[in-house]
Amino acid sequence: MIESFEIQSDKANLPIVEERLFHFCRECNVGRYYSAVSVATLHAVENAIVHGNHNDVTKTVSLAFGTCRGGIFTEVADQGIGFDFYQYGNLPDDEQISGEGIFVMRSLADNMSYSEGGRQVRLEFVVEGIDPADALERVSVLRQHFAVVAA
Repeated sequence: MIESFEIQSDKANLPIVEERLFHFCRECNVGRYYSAVSVATLHAVENAIVHGNHNDVTKTVSLAFGTCRGGIFTEVADQGIGFDFYQYGNLPDDEQISGEGIFVMRSLADNMSYSEGGRQVRLEFVVEGIDPADALERVSVLRQHFAVVAA
């Protein structure tokens, strides 16, 4: 099962993505893991709008939701020029002014991969038989990060 659609490159369209993702996850019986899927996917869409398409409302963001190996995936693609995704994804520090969204996505997804020169990201989430220790570790990493950011 794969659901594909496009939105205009405007952050005002994030609720459309969230609603469609909610219904897709409900059909796939994702349950309590929905929040991790939602947060990571919405970060990816916002990155595509802001950094990929530079808030250009004449451009679109393409999305796909589907099932894979015991879980689900989301794909987000923009019409930008791409970026060097290898330099992002570690815990952001005081000197790093960007990359927090990628850190969150990488922390919440079980697998994250880029294609099309950084214009497309695929997030995979294992929702069948997820190890509770892995889930707790993810929550702990994110809480520590956001506690430091808020301080």
